[in-house]
Amino acid sequence: MRHQIRNRIIPLTLILLAATALLAVAVACRGSADATPTPEFSLPTALPSPEGVPAAGAGSEDTAARTSEYWTGPTTWEPEDVSSLERVTQELVAPPFLPEHEQVNTGEPRVLEVRMVVEEKEIEVAPGAFMWAFTFNGSVPGPIIVVHEGDYVELTLVNPSSSELLHNIDFHASVGALGGGSLTQVGPGQEVVLRFRAVKPGVFVYHCAPGGTMVPWHVTHGMNGAIMVLPKDGLRDPAGNPVPYDRAYYIGEQDYYLPRDANGDFKRYDGPAASLVDDLEAMKTLIPTHIVFNGVTGTLQGDGQLTANVGENVLIVHAQANRQSYPHLIGGHGDYVWERGGFNDPPELDLETWIIAAGSAAASIHTIRQPGTYVYLSHNLIEAFAYDAKAILVAEGEWNNDLMEQVKPPGPIQ
Repeated sequence: MRHQIRNRIIPLTLILLAATALLAVAVACRGSADATPTPEFSLPTALPSPEGVPAAGAGSEDTAARTSEYWTGPTTWEPEDVSSLERVTQELVAPPFLPEHEQVNTGEPRVLEVRMVVEEKEIEVAPGAFMWAFTFNGSVPGPIIVVHEGDYVELTLVNPSSSELLHNIDFHASVGALGGGSLTQVGPGQEVVLRFRAVKPGVFVYHCAPGGTMVPWHVTHGMNGAIMVLPKDGLRDPAGNPVPYDRAYYIGEQDYYLPRDANGDFKRYDGPAASLVDDLEAMKTLIPTHIVFNGVTGTLQGDGQLTANVGENVLIVHAQANRQSYPHLIGGHGDYVWERGGFNDPPELDLETWIIAAGSAAASIHTIRQPGTYVYLSHNLIEAFAYDAKAILVAEGEWNNDLMEQVKPPGPIQ
């Protein structure tokens, strides 16, 4: 069995290595004075399927018992005549905000039209630290898309002629064709339209994935985002009761690997492709130079801080495309937490800290019970405070002494 699987994987590895080599050559050419067009290449449309995959529904008795009353099995969606469905255009907005959406939609499936434009632009990650970001719609992370299970997402992906690089998009929420990556390869001056059905409710990452080492290069340059697929009847607690939210925020945690010169200063480059060789060497250390929330240091602090009111349920979608994260709200709790992002799972209750796996997203609802300043961070405290990977949430309302009270202020020891 091992030999059969290995023999199937080796050709795919060779294909990806060859694709990487071709793209590296193309990038070098695009960065030179006598630039030539980027050669075309394609990725395989499917990965090998090892034999002996467990039957559907196979799993531990404990898992089956835990979910038996909450989840009755995967939803089967009948194919729709897409031409007869209602079409809705969703206007995407910059993080940390979510586009306008309904929390419950029990009507017929819809076709949600969204448009994303690639933008390669230089950003100042921190004072004096510059990097060419590869972005969807100009932001790091890219905008969040919100749909309901059973809906179709119809994306128009535009790569303007001003770009230097090839781009695509891999939706972790989708099924088939490398998440759409093999169907959305667009060179400069091209656009493509992809439609997929959102059949799994939850929060998911999307990112650029051109192939080989280009995948982590693009992801660590900010080219990632999130999509939330809401259950048709909205979010539910473990007993099946509705859990609405009053406001929602979207946080994309990003790791950067900026090259340094011989003096230890961060290098600065003339164009998107110019840093490729240096970037790959910096990435191989696996030690980020910067870890930030929503693009650059301090984005969700000061003027960009989050706000709420006592008594509100605040939904936070937290995406991490490349590394693990350990969210914690100082001064509060995750009252409902979908740690691995799947809304078919009952939420965990009353968590202090949880784990977001690399390449995934989580959702949490926080009931605000006290006014004041809260800090939302990854509880790797070195990352939170030495790298400044944190957000500030300020809540307004009446203080509740029953929950907390300073009985005696600081004073002389008696």
